[in-house]
Amino acid sequence: MSAHTDNAITIDAPMDLVWDLTNDIESWPKLFSEYSAAEILHRTDNVVRFRLSMHPDENGVVWSWVSERIADPVTRTTRSQRIEPGPFKYMFLFWEYLQTDEGVLLRWVQDFEMKPGLPVDDAGMADRINANSAVQLKLIKEAVEAAARG
Repeated sequence: MSAHTDNAITIDAPMDLVWDLTNDIESWPKLFSEYSAAEILHRTDNVVRFRLSMHPDENGVVWSWVSERIADPVTRTTRSQRIEPGPFKYMFLFWEYLQTDEGVLLRWVQDFEMKPGLPVDDAGMADRINANSAVQLKLIKEAVEAAARG
């Protein structure tokens, strides 16, 4: 069993600005509401390994994990995977940036499988990811469009 999510939003800003701001991992705690910290562990050309930490949950637990991201500025895509998958058997992420007449369509695709025996299964986590992606994409849209306006 596995799960797949696919979410997108159109951002009314120049492609280079959208690309640069959303690939500045160090600034993700300002761009995303869910992250408290983003630490770069290693960077080589277009590959970056980093640790993301979330804000404490209702029990005070801070969840964090290490991911590796490969950015391709030519195709305007990124591919990531969790190196420390936590509750996931695996987690792969694909971001695509498409120029449209209305702006840049930023698309997030996630493929994953939950470890067995957890209180949330693949379908439940897909529901959570879809709900949270809508929130995070809206925040990113607002921040990037504000930066584009200067």
